[in-house]
Amino acid sequence: MPSNEQTRKDLARQLRIDSIRCTTKAGSGHPTSSMSAADLMAVLMLDHLKYDPSKPKAPYNDHLIFSKGHAAPLLFAMYKAAGWITDDEMMTLREYGSRIEGHPTPILPYVDVATGSLGQGLPIGVGVALCGKYLDKLPYKVWILCGDSELAEGSIWEGFDKAGHYKLDNLITIVDVNRLGQRGETELGWNLDAYAARVEAFGCRPIKIDGHDLAQVEAAFKDALSSSDGRPPVILAKTIKGAGYSKVADQPNWHGKGLPADMAAEAIAELGGPISQIFEVAKPEPVEPVTVAYSNIELPKYAFGTKEATRKAYGDALKAIGYGNPDVVVLDAEVSNSTYAEEFKKGHPERFFEMWIAEQQLVAAAVGFGVRGKKAFASTFAAFFTRAYDFIRMAAISRANFSMAGSHAGVSIGEDGASQMALEDIAMMRAVHGSTVLYPSDANQTAALVEQMASSLQGIVYMRTTREKTPILYGPDEKFAPGGSKVLRSSAADKATVIGAGITLHEALKAYDTLKASGIDVRVIDLYSVKPVDAATLKTAAKETGALIVVEDHWAEGGLGDAVLDAFVGEAGGTLPKVVKLAVREIPSSGKPAEMLAGAGIDAAHIVAAVKKAIA
Repeated sequence: MPSNEQTRKDLARQLRIDSIRCTTKAGSGHPTSSMSAADLMAVLMLDHLKYDPSKPKAPYNDHLIFSKGHAAPLLFAMYKAAGWITDDEMMTLREYGSRIEGHPTPILPYVDVATGSLGQGLPIGVGVALCGKYLDKLPYKVWILCGDSELAEGSIWEGFDKAGHYKLDNLITIVDVNRLGQRGETELGWNLDAYAARVEAFGCRPIKIDGHDLAQVEAAFKDALSSSDGRPPVILAKTIKGAGYSKVADQPNWHGKGLPADMAAEAIAELGGPISQIFEVAKPEPVEPVTVAYSNIELPKYAFGTKEATRKAYGDALKAIGYGNPDVVVLDAEVSNSTYAEEFKKGHPERFFEMWIAEQQLVAAAVGFGVRGKKAFASTFAAFFTRAYDFIRMAAISRANFSMAGSHAGVSIGEDGASQMALEDIAMMRAVHGSTVLYPSDANQTAALVEQMASSLQGIVYMRTTREKTPILYGPDEKFAPGGSKVLRSSAADKATVIGAGITLHEALKAYDTLKASGIDVRVIDLYSVKPVDAATLKTAAKETGALIVVEDHWAEGGLGDAVLDAFVGEAGGTLPKVVKLAVREIPSSGKPAEMLAGAGIDAAHIVAAVKKAIA
């Protein structure tokens, strides 16, 4: 039953008051940014949001994402008003150990993703909406609250572009145009016409309103929900920052500041005095997503004596896994004929989504699919994931589950030159909390690890794949596990250990043959799991052979060499073995792959020289 205007006013008033109360107690936060959107959220909560708090992961629930995550006090005030959290808990805003943090995180079950780094909520919402419209085929809506400041972020326009392209009319964006940013007026101020022209240019449908006129707000939501032309509705609401308290309304220099106690008391009085009511949120009709039939998984097999690129094995394995796992979704950034994600598209076009050259949206959509329980794989050239690194680190805060595959890594890609050569990707992915970093050297190994990425691995998983075709080293039934490694050459007479992964493992095996011919025995370890690293095998090798020579197609900082060193240090300390790091140390140019490896000092000849020097 629709609420009446007085109920909407009461809820909006309570949301403003509670935003003030909790931030004043905390001594920090964003009450004025919360107050500007209170009317919008009151109408949404009372009349349009459909959510069952007893089943926060139910597939039929609507999704509400605060892209302007600094308005968290408003979100928490909504949870309190709905009876989902208590007033006592709301008042622990920003306290150590509280679930009511400075910005929303999924430590609260009603929060889908962490926001606060601006420009991320809308692109993630695109992924959630894609899943609802094209895969689950469910009627849920994805509601996004954006701030006007974050519309300066390019990722927002990547999101609008993909929303328009995929006709996501189940995605409803509400832009709180309150004019004031952190240090003054935003780029466009209250120019709703300019925002509308930009939104429309990206294939979305703008709806301009006064965000404090409850009748206009209600009409806008009804209009948005009646969309039938496929254009995602974008409500552009002109609001006043700090609305409800005359001393701060539309005044600069109040961003991110809790009101002093005396001003808070005055503001609450101006708003009509304390109010604490429970306002019911409508529950959706239970409906289940469509089910997809699946068959047994038969991974591709590659024969000894042949060569194949691990990037090709990645695509082959995804295609095979797709037949047995209907939750696997693949996204690519317009390089699927190089990453070989196109193999999955050939078998499962309905679960392949092109993000074009929009790496932030690529990662954001993968996070969004993960919200809906899908096993998303995002792939592009490894170097270009750097552009989306903020989305990756925020995904870790979101406790997200998805996988990434970066191809064309290192100087071994050859002629393309330094701009295409990922030389920092292992370091940046190792630094992501809870991440798994895999670097296969062989096609069968790749297929086996991709299967685990799709089935059992949790968190953020990164696989580095190689451009060049490399010899098959393992049989198709060989077992691999994150945290493991493979000792490929070993004897009791080993004088040193050479450690490689990917392309450098094959150089290490060539070096082994050369050293063996000259009477020098060395151990060779395939460190395919860079994080977690196989500390036990490394410690055994150091004890039995002495020096460890680590060779990697990566900068010297943060890659394989540092992963090996980390196996010997930690909170308890440890005794360091002799470790030699062969890595890329100068900005590379263009050349044949063999020339590039030699020029970087990471080919077989340089490994041989390093071993001889280490044992001299």
